[in-house]
Amino acid sequence: MQTNWTIDGVAEALTSKKISARELAADYYKRIDARDPELNAYLTLSKDRALAQADRVDALIATGKPLPPLAGVPVAIKDVISTRGVRTTCGSKILENYVPPYDATAVQRLEAAGAVILGKTNCDEFAMGSSNENSAYGPVRNPEAPDRVPGGSSGGSASAVAAGLAVVSLGTDTGGSIRQPGSFCGIPAIDAELWACVALWTDCFCFFARPHRTLCHECPRCRYGDASYRRAGRQRFHVHDCACS
Repeated sequence: MQTNWTIDGVAEALTSKKISARELAADYYKRIDARDPELNAYLTLSKDRALAQADRVDALIATGKPLPPLAGVPVAIKDVISTRGVRTTCGSKILENYVPPYDATAVQRLEAAGAVILGKTNCDEFAMGSSNENSAYGPVRNPEAPDRVPGGSSGGSASAVAAGLAVVSLGTDTGGSIRQPGSFCGIPAIDAELWACVALWTDCFCFFARPHRTLCHECPRCRYGDASYRRAGRQRFHVHDCACS
């Protein structure tokens, strides 16, 4: 099975029935099992939730119904972002056993768009740091050079994408927590515009992706982007995927 998946590649493989969403998710969990002990990019995996979502996508395919834009795409979520029923620690022992009763808006919208959420990624404690050495659960390693840092505070999200342990990952950024890990790990990282943030905070969600073609500003999938109170941005291996999530 190929390793450098993109959003478009996943869509093409699913619609042509070269692979099922469940098979793709299962393959990513195999990769995580093999590589993550070295990288420490993930803190919590959400396998049951991911496979249930994958089965919903496969059911749509089986009945010939239109697929949502991120159908079957394996996604990782920074552990400062709430996920219903999935432990969310913010990289801190203070929240070691915290399980949110609700999903963040960004998570809701990703799943509504068909994304398969693999798990929660490591980060500097409460997103305060720039090397990802300040997590209560140990440092994250750079997949390109494990003796070096991946940057922070969204280092787990960047490391996961760069290592091929997610197609897409969600992080947060105030003063570089998306952009710096993207640079350190050699992947595109798109930060939301400040004007798009609806809150008093200036820290928003952002995505990572893997290097690909020119940014696609016109893609209809962009409407699924979220501008919650933290600037969330895109971390993916492909630039096009950053724009299209």
